[in-house]
Amino acid sequence: MALPVKQQATYWGIATAVFLVLMWFLGDVILPFILGAAVAYFLDPVADRLQRLGLSRMAAVVVITLALILLLALVVLLVVPTLVAQTIALFEIVPQLTGDFRAFLFLHFPSLFDPDSTAHETLTQLGNTIRERGVAMIETLVTSAASLLNIVVILVVAPVVAIYLLYDWDHMMTEIDHMLPRDHAPVVRRLARDIDATLASFIRGMGTVCLILGTYYAVTLMLVGLQFGLVVGAVAGVLTFIPYVGAIIGGALAIGLALFQFWGEWFSILLVVAIFVSGQVIEGNILTPKLVGSSVGLHPVWLIFALSAFGTLFGFVGMLVAVPVAAALGVVARFTIAQYKASLLYRGLDRQDEG
Repeated sequence: MALPVKQQATYWGIATAVFLVLMWFLGDVILPFILGAAVAYFLDPVADRLQRLGLSRMAAVVVITLALILLLALVVLLVVPTLVAQTIALFEIVPQLTGDFRAFLFLHFPSLFDPDSTAHETLTQLGNTIRERGVAMIETLVTSAASLLNIVVILVVAPVVAIYLLYDWDHMMTEIDHMLPRDHAPVVRRLARDIDATLASFIRGMGTVCLILGTYYAVTLMLVGLQFGLVVGAVAGVLTFIPYVGAIIGGALAIGLALFQFWGEWFSILLVVAIFVSGQVIEGNILTPKLVGSSVGLHPVWLIFALSAFGTLFGFVGMLVAVPVAAALGVVARFTIAQYKASLLYRGLDRQDEG
């Protein structure tokens, strides 16, 4: 005989509360394990396909590991040095860019430098605010980076966790399935399949979109001659995961740098603008529909809210789990709505009599 609904709700509520408390207290300690689990989840279909080709699970994991090591080595040797050099150069040139911008404003808008003008007071207040916020943000970033236990530990532990989880993934899923409450197992399995399909469509699809767009922006901006094209492309590509943010920040950064570097060369500036406009057209009309699809069910507003809420509550770890949790909650919400529409609460007694 199954437990009463009220008692089941109590137990599940306690389990949820314990999970949230553990997330709160463990915080960055579980970051390597979350990263490792995410990598294993992404690579499990690859391992399954290699098994279907005749390899054992161990051989499949070894092949994937060697391929990732080779890819990482190529990235470190070919991309990282240029990216680091351009990032350092960008920070070093910021004072010069600031001076050039000030000279540009003084030449074209001299009223801004009149101490008695409203515009001058507004810009001064804005500058002070940005300076204060910037210092606070840098301090927060430094503190957060220091609280990640040790970046070396993360880089070592996360891959090891990923390899072990990837090897045991199918076995773990079977064990979890055996632990499901028998009365609810069919519903839980159906929800799990829907959640897995949503995550696979969104995260793997958006990851591919980010990689393609980041590469496109970096290569084209460097071909145009923008000094920090690789940095801008990397930033825009990574932030594309958050709807609209990658295009706005990457476009503003690229166009701002282009104005300083190519001032007077309007064709080059228009090329930079055209690169980001074409990138958004390609993403919206080709990449996202083909790679992500319309069946994901994650509205951009819901995704941004999830990132903000979980980032505020659980920090960086919260931002990592925000998308999976948002996808899971979206699936559960759609299931709940469907159950509600099939219930007497929605249909009423008259509808039941008609049926």
